[in-house]
Amino acid sequence: MSQTSIAELYTFAVKGLTGAKHDQIALTAADCLPYDRAWAIEAGSRKFDLTNPSYFPKANFLMLMRDEKLAALDTTFDEESKVLTVFRGGKQVARGCLQDKLGRQLLEQFFAAYAKESLRGGAPKIVSAENHSFSDVPNKWVSIINLASVKDLERVARKPVHPLRFRGNIYLEGLDPWEEFNWLDRTLTIGGAPVLEVTERIKRCAAVNVDPETGARDLSLPRTLDVGFGHQDCGIYARVAADGQIAVGDKVVVTD
Repeated sequence: MSQTSIAELYTFAVKGLTGAKHDQIALTAADCLPYDRAWAIEAGSRKFDLTNPSYFPKANFLMLMRDEKLAALDTTFDEESKVLTVFRGGKQVARGCLQDKLGRQLLEQFFAAYAKESLRGGAPKIVSAENHSFSDVPNKWVSIINLASVKDLERVARKPVHPLRFRGNIYLEGLDPWEEFNWLDRTLTIGGAPVLEVTERIKRCAAVNVDPETGARDLSLPRTLDVGFGHQDCGIYARVAADGQIAVGDKVVVTD
């Protein structure tokens, strides 16, 4: 087996929208990656409590499991200005600062028209809260995808499977397929520092059926995983154990 290393790094500033690719990322102990799922678009329910933020079911937000047309949008997020720009078919269709009321309103107006069939009794609202992440799990974890496992899933699906269907933070290369499932309760040393503790496998929902480039719901990957491998898991979660810095190309070593 070749050396395991980081192939790609991603964060997703707004839940359900496209991610940003990074060369390196700073880690903070017991926290998510910077700006990962820091905002979400409430789908008209107005149930998220900004004054007492806590884990909230993803069905209350615009999200790929239900709203696959989100994948047809391209977005960029500038960490310094906090400006989100939305593109459709290569053309800019919306732009606004996520920390500014007017900026959010401009973006909300776009999503009110673009995703109107997904809104339940109200207009969309972009929400955030200090030190809160709109992850699919209550814990502040990072997600790790083994590119060899995705390739093995392609073999069973008999179709190309884009790795970004899984919206991972850290993509690894140099592993055997599914080897990452042997890492539970173990520590990952990256760039010479023990920074991640593997916590659990990631069970997949219908969101991964959506092609991240076309927005088409063209595969049934949870079923393919179940039939081909006897489970619906792809990827692992890990807790950040120590402050540090990770970068594309960093060597990853597993220790007990």
